[in-house]
Order: sequence, then structure tokens, then C-alpha cells
Amino acid sequence: MNTYDAAFDPKAFLGSAGPGRTVQQFRKHQNIFAQGDKADSVLFLQHGRIKLVVMSEQGKEGVVAILDAGQFFGESGLIGRRRLSTAVALEDCTVTTLANAMLIATLQREPSMCEFFTTHLLRRNCRVEEDLIDQLFNSSEKRLARLLLLLADFNTGDTAKSLPVDISQETLAEMIGTTRSRVSHFMNKFRKLGFINYNGHIEVYPSLRSAVLPDRARLPEADARHSD
Repeated sequence: MNTYDAAFDPKAFLGSAGPGRTVQQFRKHQNIFAQGDKADSVLFLQHGRIKLVVMSEQGKEGVVAILDAGQFFGESGLIGRRRLSTAVALEDCTVTTLANAMLIATLQREPSMCEFFTTHLLRRNCRVEEDLIDQLFNSSEKRLARLLLLLADFNTGDTAKSLPVDISQETLAEMIGTTRSRVSHFMNKFRKLGFINYNGHIEVYPSLRSAVLPDRARLPEADARHSD
């Protein structure tokens, strides 16, 4: 029969080095791993932000995700696949690397760790589904507004939120699947409407949420004029 430690703390475990796990520091712009590398571990981001970048056979680069502290990445290592993307530090980062065998044994032994990791996987899966729906059905303007709101990560009562890292318009364009010129156009539009402010750094206001609402929800007065 398996035994487990009732006092096991997943966050403390992930925040420290030990058998099968190491803690490393990465500088801004430094690669943490590269697309195609052997995947023999899963990583946990303790501090900082990273981006996941994919490169096509034709040499086209795209940013598929920006991850915050407290998230796992490189999970494909658990099923023996090579790295599907390149992980790059957007700022100085602290990362815990978890050897596959050690992580699997811990998940089997410790229910609290299994719950912690499973919750992460479910949240990541939901986010991927939401991103796909966004890409399939929303305009590039709405996709940009949604991305800025996600990056700002508003808390209750926030009246404005600066993005925690500097993100170029090129990166924003890659993430929503459009051109830099279109992003520039929409950013200028959002600024004129008072949804954002930027002068080398992007500040987002909660009013930007109106840009991702359905048109009928945004313009009830227009509906009223055409309802008769």
C-alpha cells in the first residue's frame, strides 16, 4: 500500500532543490530549452516570465504563450516527446527542473502534488481551447484586446494595470496571428478610445473589456434605433 506525507507542500517542494530536481537562474533573453531538444524533465517557473516560441520548417517564428510564475512548462517530457517549442526568459527567472522519473513517482505518492499538477494541466487545456476559439471566430482587433487583458491580469478593484514585462508589437502580432502594422493600428485606436496608454510601456484599463464584447452588447442604443 502506498504511503504519503499528509504535510507535503507542493509549493515548498517545487521551490527547492533535492533528489531529481534542480533550481536554476536564467537571465533575460536566455534560452531555457530549445525546440527539438530531448525532453527528459518538466519545468516549474518560480519567478519571472517566459515566452514559448515555435519555429516552422520555413523559418517563420511564432510566440504561442507567455507564462507567469507558478506555472509548469515542458510537460511533453512526461510522454517522451522532444521539446515542442523554445522557452525564452522575458526577464530574469528562477526555474525548477524536475526529472521525469522523480516527478512521476511524486505524483503517484503524494495526492496533494497530483492535485496541484492536475489542476495546472486542466487550466492549461482550458486556456488552449479558449485561444483556439478566439483564433477561429474573433477578429484580430478582439484577439489583441483579449490578449492585453490576459497579460494585464486584473484583480478586483484595479483601475489600471501595467504589463509586467515589455512586449513588442511584433510579439503581440505573432501571438494573435496578424501583422505588426495591424497591431499598431489597433493600439492607436485603443489609446484614442482611452482603453490603454503607452509610452514605451503598455498600461491597460478595465474599459478595454468593452472591445471584446459582442457588438450588440456594446451598442444597445444602436439596437434600439433599429428595433422598430
